[in-house]
Amino acid sequence: MNQGKWQLRDQLGRLGFGGTGVGNLYRAISDEQAAATLEAAWDAGIRYFDTAPHYGLGLSERRMGQVLAGKPREEFVVSTKVGRVLVPSPATKDTRDPEGFDVPAEFRREWDPSEAGARRTIEQSLERLGLEYIDIAYLHDPDVYSMEDAVKTALPALEKLRAEGLVRAIGVGTNTAGAAMECVEAADLDFLMLAGRFTMLEQPGSDGRPGAGLLDRCLELGTGVVSVGVYNSGILAKPDLPSDAHYNYSQASEEILERARLLARVCSEHGVELPTAAIQFPFRHPAVVNVTVGASRPEQISNSAERMSAEVPRELWQDLQERGLIPA
Repeated sequence: MNQGKWQLRDQLGRLGFGGTGVGNLYRAISDEQAAATLEAAWDAGIRYFDTAPHYGLGLSERRMGQVLAGKPREEFVVSTKVGRVLVPSPATKDTRDPEGFDVPAEFRREWDPSEAGARRTIEQSLERLGLEYIDIAYLHDPDVYSMEDAVKTALPALEKLRAEGLVRAIGVGTNTAGAAMECVEAADLDFLMLAGRFTMLEQPGSDGRPGAGLLDRCLELGTGVVSVGVYNSGILAKPDLPSDAHYNYSQASEEILERARLLARVCSEHGVELPTAAIQFPFRHPAVVNVTVGASRPEQISNSAERMSAEVPRELWQDLQERGLIPA
């Protein structure tokens, strides 16, 4: 097990900043608002910043780099992702990005799991970020493209880049617990970024979902889990659930809404708001080393930091377990 893995874990802290919002996810924000949001994260004590070329076709990396340029390099950790290479696309430059980011489609994303593709992506990210090295490189959403490519090509390439020192640590970022398990078994991963699959509403293996035993296996292998998407697309993000709440990017079913409302009621009985419990829930498993959340406004990330530091009584977790709402 490489020593850098443990050094990085100590540096991550409990809360990280996710860079989708400052990449104009769903709506455009100004450079000034993006900078203020990143500065608010720093002021809140956050020292782990996650981004990707995918986020705003490089915009998230550029904005993050501009703010971090004024910070001591040894004090923060940056992760970005490989697998999607940005290729200039003059034919679409006058249109908007079709994948949810409000930016001009000056580039297109191409799946490239090769070692050359990973090197090129890292080099481009370093230029946009203005950094000399990347702390953590994740293979981004391999399940969307090809798990065979991921296991046979991309993960060995990342292991080679780590051995060369181009990146300090490697991992996989995915929304799919089954794919995560396959990758964890296939390579010596330092970190796993698991999106939306370990929350108060959903855990790997629950209700017949794939990936049973994933977090236990990560603990055995020494792979640190970074939990993202802890609000399941918004349904756990507010103390009072609206009837049109979203779960996993779609309108929540009545069954899911009722379960979330019950979670909220039990939390309220213990003097805790649902989002506060949701952001701290992943630490119920010892494999989880960090929870990372996105933000596009300063008050959002400040609020998340407050929720992360709020006291949650042990009795709440015990009550939720006894009612069968969360696993032991």
